[in-house]
Amino acid sequence: MKTLLHLILALLGFVAHAAAWDDLGHMMVGAIAYDRLTPDVRQKVITLLKLNPHYARWVADVPEDEKARVAFLRATRWADDIKRDPAYEQDGSEGGNRPAGPNAARNIGYADTDMHKYWHFVDLPFSPDNVAFTDPPTPNAQTQIALFRSTLTSSASSDSLRSYDLVWLIHLVADVHQPLHAISRFDKAHMNGDDGGNGVVVCSPPCATKERLHAFWDTVLGVSMDTTTAIEASRQLPVADPQLAAISDERIWIQESFEAARTHVYVSPVETGVGPFELTDSYKAAAQQVAAQRIALAGFRLANLLNDALR
Repeated sequence: MKTLLHLILALLGFVAHAAAWDDLGHMMVGAIAYDRLTPDVRQKVITLLKLNPHYARWVADVPEDEKARVAFLRATRWADDIKRDPAYEQDGSEGGNRPAGPNAARNIGYADTDMHKYWHFVDLPFSPDNVAFTDPPTPNAQTQIALFRSTLTSSASSDSLRSYDLVWLIHLVADVHQPLHAISRFDKAHMNGDDGGNGVVVCSPPCATKERLHAFWDTVLGVSMDTTTAIEASRQLPVADPQLAAISDERIWIQESFEAARTHVYVSPVETGVGPFELTDSYKAAAQQVAAQRIALAGFRLANLLNDALR
């Protein structure tokens, strides 16, 4: 059941679990990964993407020699785009953010018109003031990454299903590298958890405009739907550490994000409670650095995953 706090935040326009990294961040992950795909895997990926119902939209008016790259970058946003597509239905409970019913974990491909918002995150719990907490429900981002990876590597899977799982996978790899897609803080103001920072309000002095903590982190590196902007921005990111990039276990990726949230998100001036908390320049600068590192890692890891699964 929603708390009074959640209802108030919803009325104010604070809807739980926005899109991780916004469109720009997802496409930055895609741009990094695309450049690191082997030629053979890249061709297999594009062949599968052509089966997506949005493919024609992705490449409309795009020069022939750029269609493959642009399609891949725009495909990274598909799992968020369907939240605004009238052909898809909201399923689950609590605004679609919790799994419910027998269809929550199904994997049937493009015949599935449920949004599955709860696939985008796994809220590992923590409490700074010893409030009792609950473990995240399943299915979630962790279970789905494992499932979709297995589909890609299976020769028994149809190309249509592999296409569906591919577009989900390239989105979720980025999602779980956003620290607030791997955590929920339980405190006296959030007895049911803060929904990955969606129950916390922040602002910049003089605080004329307020936003969710989750939304701040989604857009900390900027906002854009332009693929060229994403490509250029991705080239400004630090190169991912090769040893970290080689880690292929999605459980470790999620644990990293969880620890990053505890260490870099829920720190002063973000105290326990609802806020609003005024973000300092030093907090913002640290957030940008963490986001850049996480996005770079996500791009390298996504490339490694696809090169391994589709080789």
